[in-house]
Amino acid sequence: MTTAGPTMSSETGEALVEGVTPDRMPRHIAIIMDGNGRWAAERGFPREFGHRNGASAVRAALTECARLGVEVLTLYSFSSENWRRPAREIGALMSLCVDYCEGEREHLKRQNIRVRVIGDREGLPDEVREAVVHLERATAGCTGLTLVLALNYGSRNEIARAARRIAEDVCAGRLAIECVDESAIDERLDTAGLPDPDLLIRTGGELRLSNYLLWQVGYAEMHVTETFWPDFGVAELHAAIRDFAGRRRRFGGLDGGDPDGR
Repeated sequence: MTTAGPTMSSETGEALVEGVTPDRMPRHIAIIMDGNGRWAAERGFPREFGHRNGASAVRAALTECARLGVEVLTLYSFSSENWRRPAREIGALMSLCVDYCEGEREHLKRQNIRVRVIGDREGLPDEVREAVVHLERATAGCTGLTLVLALNYGSRNEIARAARRIAEDVCAGRLAIECVDESAIDERLDTAGLPDPDLLIRTGGELRLSNYLLWQVGYAEMHVTETFWPDFGVAELHAAIRDFAGRRRRFGGLDGGDPDGR
């Protein structure tokens, strides 16, 4: 753990995260927001109640990340595998998505937050696609933090779609086969133009990636907390950032004579 001092605001000198210097802050945080259903069940409520309360945690995390100067926050909002859930829960999640897009639009604009949606939009209901498009257009001119919402998202599907685009470009003569490299794939992923996540947070205690950003998190630092998403607040976010700041990121190289550079 670094102990050089707190992260400081360049404008006011305010301490942002205790024990974290500016050079140790993550540029891009990705979160698997897990535990809404279990949080609700523990309180005797249906799973939809947990999802509604989880939306409040989204605003808190987003506001704090913007204050800290995080460049990108990516949230796993609805996976391509979530369609296997009960129809009532899916309907509630789709309604919640529309409500969020419409209800938070002006707030996001005031906070100078730009929204970008990744995933297979064709599989989403019409009203969700329309709400997403309106939100992206309304915040397109914002220059602060970028909020990435992963909707109907599955990383394997994303990579397959990128491979299909590469095949189409090669067949059409727009891309030479010898130019098919990591950059060519990066440029055709849903996250093209964004930095890879530095920190991947999973709430709810599960130890798996759940088909989330498999290409992009190759060198992300993982932080897993037992806290369910509706209870994930500023203190938990700061704890994850402090955990990240205390890691040595070697990206395959050697550091300090450590024989294991992975």
